[in-house]
Amino acid sequence: MMKEPFTLIGTAFHTPERGRLEVLEDHLFSVDEQGRIAEVLAPGHPDYAARESDARRAGTLVLLGDGQFLLPGLVDLHIHAPQWPQMGKALDVPLEVWLRKYTFPLEARFADLDYAREVYADLVDNLLANGTTTALYFATVHVEASLALAEICLEKGQRALVGKVAMDDPEQCPPFYRDADAASAVADTRLFIEAVKALDSSTRPLVQPVITPRFIPSCTDAALHGLGELATEFGCHVQTHCSESDWAKAFVEDRFGSTDAASLEGFGLLTRHTILAHSNFIDGQDMDLIKEKGAGIAHCPLSNIYFANAAFPLRAALDRHMHVGLGTDISGGYSPSLFDGCRHALSASRMLQSGVHAALPASERGAPGEPITHQEAFWLATAGGAEALDLPTGSFRVGHEFDALLIDTRAKASNIHINADDTIEDVFQKIVLNAGRANIVSVWVGGRMVVG
Repeated sequence: MMKEPFTLIGTAFHTPERGRLEVLEDHLFSVDEQGRIAEVLAPGHPDYAARESDARRAGTLVLLGDGQFLLPGLVDLHIHAPQWPQMGKALDVPLEVWLRKYTFPLEARFADLDYAREVYADLVDNLLANGTTTALYFATVHVEASLALAEICLEKGQRALVGKVAMDDPEQCPPFYRDADAASAVADTRLFIEAVKALDSSTRPLVQPVITPRFIPSCTDAALHGLGELATEFGCHVQTHCSESDWAKAFVEDRFGSTDAASLEGFGLLTRHTILAHSNFIDGQDMDLIKEKGAGIAHCPLSNIYFANAAFPLRAALDRHMHVGLGTDISGGYSPSLFDGCRHALSASRMLQSGVHAALPASERGAPGEPITHQEAFWLATAGGAEALDLPTGSFRVGHEFDALLIDTRAKASNIHINADDTIEDVFQKIVLNAGRANIVSVWVGGRMVVG
């Protein structure tokens, strides 16, 4: 899709590498007709003044005002789109009970296509307003409703990867909500992949299909084998849950005599384009296997508090240079904001590293390693998630998609308070720790303004 090129001048923050904040003060960003970053020029560059003058004459110059800053768009690696109506409630029981008592009955309602469209339209609008420019979605078992989510993302301009959920095991899935059998689970996934690819056949599609076995306990061996064959055939993304809870971990190990990660690898479902949600209970061997395959992990710190009974070993994964990003896990997580995700990741990391049991001596409370920094948390929410998905976004590099947020620290109802003695690095930290929906005044995806 051709877009109107424009030029933006202002101060931007990004973390192009983990732990490294780069402040681009008063830089000039040229966005081309494809929605990509064509130039990033610092003040004093020989072409800076000419580019600014040309854009001003053409009426395509965007100037950030006082207290306004540019950030890369946020990348959410784990969202259950049909669970949007129950976000903020139904978090009172263990995972396996939660699924049967609340979640499966809700997701079954998406056989009603009108209901699905209503919910999904509201979801995508809200996530864009919260700064989520790229979303990795679980939909439901229903092909038409899942396709409707992909269509709505394309219409509203959100970069999205959407999966029709596969779950066919009659012993673990209720009769009112499952694929009829393994053959239909695989056939419907193929149908869905082909339909999403037909929506946008360009070389840089905004919306892509994802092969989505819900998790190993909900799928038969035949379904997992068939989905693995589709992953090889199409080379598209794969998403599933991995070692999320004690129950899920034990179930897989009792069934296969191996961990989630090793079992998925055996079915051909652990690839460079696989995202494993949660992964709280992976061990060193699992980490080595996941890294070797190039798969990524969606760290969901808030929902882990409710369903994992353990903290994900984030520092250990980062020290291994694994692909890791953040997920809200709507509705296992009750906040749609990845800024909140950054804060929950910081809290979970500090609790893991410093310890929680006050009766123990300080030296014995925590796990080895240092807690993550706010720079690392923001990297997880932007460039880290983009790298896990192998997508050219998440930072302000020439050639990357212009997915960006305009943050106004002076917005009405802002929780960000900038003082005269704050450094520019202080401003960034305050944005990460205090920015809310009120501060996000404009959002671009692929050069198209979708909010503002």
